[in-house]
Amino acid sequence: MKYLQVDENREFDIIFLGRVAIDFNPAYSEAVKEEFKPLKKVHYFEKFVGGSPANTACGVTKHGMKAGFFATVSDDQFGDYVIDYFNEKGIDTSHITRAKHGEKLGLTFTELLSSKESKILMYRNMAADLQLSVEDIDEEYIKKAKAILISGTALAESPSREAALKAVLLAKKNNTRVIFDIDYRAYNWKNNDEIAIYYSTVAKEADIILGSREEFDLTEKFIKVGMNDLESSAYWFKQGAKVVVIKHGMEGSTAYTSDGQKFSIKPFPVKARKGFGGGDGYSSAFLFGIFQGWDMADCLEFGSAEASMMVRSNNCSDDLPTTEEVREFIRKEKEEYGEMVAKV
Repeated sequence: MKYLQVDENREFDIIFLGRVAIDFNPAYSEAVKEEFKPLKKVHYFEKFVGGSPANTACGVTKHGMKAGFFATVSDDQFGDYVIDYFNEKGIDTSHITRAKHGEKLGLTFTELLSSKESKILMYRNMAADLQLSVEDIDEEYIKKAKAILISGTALAESPSREAALKAVLLAKKNNTRVIFDIDYRAYNWKNNDEIAIYYSTVAKEADIILGSREEFDLTEKFIKVGMNDLESSAYWFKQGAKVVVIKHGMEGSTAYTSDGQKFSIKPFPVKARKGFGGGDGYSSAFLFGIFQGWDMADCLEFGSAEASMMVRSNNCSDDLPTTEEVREFIRKEKEEYGEMVAKV
């Protein structure tokens, strides 16, 4: 079933807008294995491209989709690294600009204390990604896309928030579908009022909304406090959404569709390396299923499987799986745990 009607003749499946960062994770390879320990005791790190929209762009590309990107990166070696990495992965970089006043890419240092406890130490003063400007948003580029994905982090500061809002307006004008990944990161925001104002503004224009229960609560502050999942989905359908996905961590997630149906999934059981990165894998695989026209239950299963694969990985970008790798993972999980392992 087609939950998202798109113009199949367009060059890009999804153009992403938002954060690109650099992740430094405790090394875990054949050469060096940093076990679970406090960050102050870690000596060896591995460097990866990070940032939720960047990871998701890498993920959908691994599934054969064509991705573009609106972003600003630093005008230095890390900016070079990101652009080279995207080019190697087949992500279009024609609309990635360089920061003009010395702003740097955010640096994320990961602390892995156990398979269930992980933290991050973030350096984001004068972050380059938040320097994306309205001048960087090209209407002709948006016309080439079936959909544009807005990361909520891009709404945290000017000029990035105006650039994101311009992209949404141009997408609506040109029949480009809008996907909103709420992508809340507390360290970016000054107060909850701003969060609610800008999140709800984009959500009201979105065809697909993805977020946790906490993220929907933040978005709905000035709409109605304390809505449950059914109430939230009903409200956003009235605004024009076609699909609303609400996540509850280890309890699983539910997709609500505008025709009144709901579908739920649980995580596939794995031995986790970290407690983050699963969401980007989830979005990548879920959106791939949506664009393939799969039934919603299959989209959710694929998303949940890729999420589980990524929490057992030591990174959020390099190890994103191919379509066949996700299928093989699902086959093995069902062979070991039973056909209903992730079904609710």
